[in-house]
Amino acid sequence: MKDYELTVLFHPDLEMNLEPSLDKVKKIVEENGGKINKLTEDGKKRLAYKIGGQDFAVYCYMEVSLPAEAPAKISSVLNITDEVLRYLLVKVDERKLKMLAKKTNNGESKEEPEKEEE
Repeated sequence: MKDYELTVLFHPDLEMNLEPSLDKVKKIVEENGGKINKLTEDGKKRLAYKIGGQDFAVYCYMEVSLPAEAPAKISSVLNITDEVLRYLLVKVDERKLKMLAKKTNNGESKEEPEKEEE
């Protein structure tokens, strides 16, 4: 199983009762053989541009582990889910995680900005 990041933008009217919609997305992930490692609800935020006539959305971020065929299945279901305005499912860059882990083990802080080489 590979690690992915799933960010879901829910309809802003669901802010007060987000649990049923969030449970629906969790169920979609788990039915496709996935496992949710971390879940963060970031709350209602203003969008840079209107999506479906909405100026705001409720943001939820998940770190998930999925088998190879699951991302395509999850994407097809989230595309037709009414509560979801947008979603983004991306594979985690393993090299970047290893580099960050190495930096923290050497006593450097993860909070330091990365310096670009010219």
